Amino acid sequence: MQSHLVDPSRRQWLARTAFAGASLGFGPLVRAQAAWPGRPVRLIVPFNAGGATDIVARVVGEKLSSRLGQPMLVDNRSGAGGILGTEAVAKAPADGYTFAVSLSTSLLINQFLYQKLPYDPRRDLSLVSLIASAPVTLAVHPSLPVRNGPELLAYIKQNKGKLSYGSWGIGSYAHLGGAFMSRSQDADMAHAAYRGEAPMLQDLIGGQIKIAFASALGTKAHAAAGKLRLIGVTGEQRMGILPDVPTLQEQGLKDDAYRVVGFVGMAAPARTPAEIVQRMAREVGAICALPDVRERIEGMGFRSVGSTPEAFAAAYRKDWPVWEALVKQSGAQLD
Repeated sequence: MQSHLVDPSRRQWLARTAFAGASLGFGPLVRAQAAWPGRPVRLIVPFNAGGATDIVARVVGEKLSSRLGQPMLVDNRSGAGGILGTEAVAKAPADGYTFAVSLSTSLLINQFLYQKLPYDPRRDLSLVSLIASAPVTLAVHPSLPVRNGPELLAYIKQNKGKLSYGSWGIGSYAHLGGAFMSRSQDADMAHAAYRGEAPMLQDLIGGQIKIAFASALGTKAHAAAGKLRLIGVTGEQRMGILPDVPTLQEQGLKDDAYRVVGFVGMAAPARTPAEIVQRMAREVGAICALPDVRERIEGMGFRSVGSTPEAFAAAYRKDWPVWEALVKQSGAQLD
């Protein structure tokens, strides 16, 4: 009489075969992944509501909700220069339901500024998509007898120790870019750090400081009113919001310090499934190409991008040593 029992070795083989079939697309594992997202997704913004990063997150999040069929919940977790919110993403479950929409500050630059950081962006985060690049303007008080980049560099060199530049905080591009400009010309300019861009611009308009890198949104109206003079913009392309203002590179300032720009990007916890990361990147790329989204983002002084994870990673690697050198040269360091 033939036994109906299955010997242990055959039972193990059948179990392995069943698992392999599920992994190849015949089982519940893949069906669960294909159903993503099956519930609301959190977009953590590590800065205050109403700021530029928050606005970008909400513009993109609204489109994502309609395209993916689930609410995108924007969660503002400000504090410590973007560290608190970014840490929350780095330590969140890697299940495709938590993403960061943040700046280059927290995703890249902070690791050079802070002696101790509660996350390692290279180890704890997966780059998803570069949403927008964020060039800034170089503005001066109208009393300075300069109208372009070379004239400004010559002027600060001739007036060693007599000028000051402002920033919206230690470690900001305004600080790092100004420090590089001063150091490269042996100008010994004084750095005035403010708590935000608005008070910095008020002192620039008032003449208490003479030079500052600042956002296009912050300087455009004042320049049009003759209260400030725009010397140029950072990055490799002119701003859509200021098409007549040349880049500093166009004017012969070829240093990487003037080429590099900040960014708004999306990241996920490390080990988030590659299929989810790629899907989200495709959706963000399609959204950034929409005319109304592009217009909204560029109206803020940014450049709408939208990229693959691979392109984002390549840009990140390219700019990494530039930011590291700028921080080191500036002497900026935070606890």
